[in-house]
Amino acid sequence: MKQIHSHIDFYLIGISNHPSPKLNDDVLKLIKEASVFSGGKRHYQLVKSFLPENHTWIEISGKIDALMNQYKKITTTIVVFASGDPFFYGFGNTLQRLLPNAKLSATPYFNSIQLLCHKTQTNYNTLKSVSIHGRDWSALDEALIHRNELIGVLTDNKKTPAEIAKRMLQYGFDNYSITIGEALDGDNEHIEQLDLVSCSNKTHDNLNCALLKQTAPKHKPFGIPDASFIPLTNRANMITKMPIRLSTINALELQNKTVFWDVGACTGSVAIEAKQHFPHLQVVAFEKRTECASIIQQNTERFSTPGIAIIIDDFFNLNLNDFEIPDVVFIGGHGGRLKELLHLIHKQNPAVRFVTNAVRESSTKIFTEELTKLNYIVNTSVIQVNQHNKISIHTAELK
Repeated sequence: MKQIHSHIDFYLIGISNHPSPKLNDDVLKLIKEASVFSGGKRHYQLVKSFLPENHTWIEISGKIDALMNQYKKITTTIVVFASGDPFFYGFGNTLQRLLPNAKLSATPYFNSIQLLCHKTQTNYNTLKSVSIHGRDWSALDEALIHRNELIGVLTDNKKTPAEIAKRMLQYGFDNYSITIGEALDGDNEHIEQLDLVSCSNKTHDNLNCALLKQTAPKHKPFGIPDASFIPLTNRANMITKMPIRLSTINALELQNKTVFWDVGACTGSVAIEAKQHFPHLQVVAFEKRTECASIIQQNTERFSTPGIAIIIDDFFNLNLNDFEIPDVVFIGGHGGRLKELLHLIHKQNPAVRFVTNAVRESSTKIFTEELTKLNYIVNTSVIQVNQHNKISIHTAELK
């Protein structure tokens, strides 16, 4: 059957960092027939000798909107050079997102993490790849909390191997070695394996990636003992007890949620337990006691739980539009203003799931009545731990 070739808007050519990249015959033919090319400044230096004399080069820099507008004015095929695999945290993904109707064709090279595995003879069947290049720490935090045995990391000039090592040591992930590949395939290629302490004091070439290899397993408890938390001074009992905490986590139904707010976080026990069980979550812990800032932070470090945003302020004084809209909210404290709090959060997301633990009948009454008026279904289970008061775990979701 005859193959029909449709017009291609972008040819994405993955190249190495070698001073003279090796290009196959099909790519060389494509370059010969093209006139418009694009890529980063470094890519231009690598491929310039291959380009036809009268060519147009569109540089890819930080101004993506302007770049897309330039592309839209071009009526012929554009050949784009990218590092490694254009669809591995690469420019191919950017084109698909910003120009979803564009037709793409790709000729990839090995991505940098693959190269580092090849050059260090690392079995990467179980590799978890993450990027913190121009991004926050969340993907790396998630991989560490999951206890992934081998993690490949795309870095940038701020989230360097040294900063990665410092963060891991801060949160108790000292059970990894770090292998750094600098300028892979280039004239200045350098690969070294370090312990995290040594790495935290070193500077590396900006063009690098890293492999984190687990050297020993790290225990992850299913339920953190109450006595292990740093408590409020002289308020050791002011913590959601572990059986209640685990029942609360179950009631929150966090599996498919994205953003979780813990309002009245106190020592951070519920926020930490939630992040431990569901590392993908964006967790925000709100607490107005100023002394809790250091307590929550110390507890996140003690239990190897990076990535929890800690907000110390009166919740009612905050501009909630400054935060990601929550899918689910746990109300651990409300300062006697439960009704106002419920309506405030409901305004942010009318479909939010609420959970609270109530000791007082007045709190149960307000929670049930107010959310029933807002068309929520309220369910309750009652638990008592040892000689402590009975706790009513209330859940509310929209009908």
